[in-house]
Amino acid sequence: MNDQTGKLDWNEDGVPISQRFDDPYFSLQDGLAETKHVFLGGNDLPARFVDTFHVAELGFGTGLNLLATWQAWRQSGVEGALHFTSFEAYPLDVTEMRKALDAFPDVSELANELLSRLSATGASCDDLVFSLVVGDARETLPKWQSKADAWFLDGFSPAKNPELWEASLLDHVGSHTRSNGTFATYTAAGFVRRALMDAGFDVQRVQGFGRKRHMSIGTKQA
Repeated sequence: MNDQTGKLDWNEDGVPISQRFDDPYFSLQDGLAETKHVFLGGNDLPARFVDTFHVAELGFGTGLNLLATWQAWRQSGVEGALHFTSFEAYPLDVTEMRKALDAFPDVSELANELLSRLSATGASCDDLVFSLVVGDARETLPKWQSKADAWFLDGFSPAKNPELWEASLLDHVGSHTRSNGTFATYTAAGFVRRALMDAGFDVQRVQGFGRKRHMSIGTKQA
């Protein structure tokens, strides 16, 4: 998709590790459970789903967050289409994504459906409109013409990927969020929470997933 694709190592449990950031793409304990706790639970999904509900994400990675959300959409029985936009600087190729997602048989059918349709700019199905925005989010997000109902802030660790947690970028997250829209992220770093407050969110620190004591959620003030 891009000559700046992500480069991977694999640990003994088959979890992909970014060479560039020396950080795993998902929880070493259970990536799918982490996604459901942090991003779905943190944004009160699927309870808020309506037709054309729009999720935006910093960091597409293996596509696991999209698959978990799409699965929740289908299971919710909401009619219409889920809209999902991911901003990703270093996309994985389909072979790498497939290998990583093989660890999650619960979403294997959706993974096959997604990967068979995936292009450099996303994929469309009857109930999913997925847009993949490739490039540095600090450059691409300010140009984005839409607003999200919910944000998944899932860049690599702030200590290892500080660019994706800069206050100026998080300010654009705020300006690209609908009133009463939400965000969730696995990190509870103080500087991230303060930046999101400055971006217009009512921010809370809540129980994290697994060994992480805390995570952050928030609602855009009207």
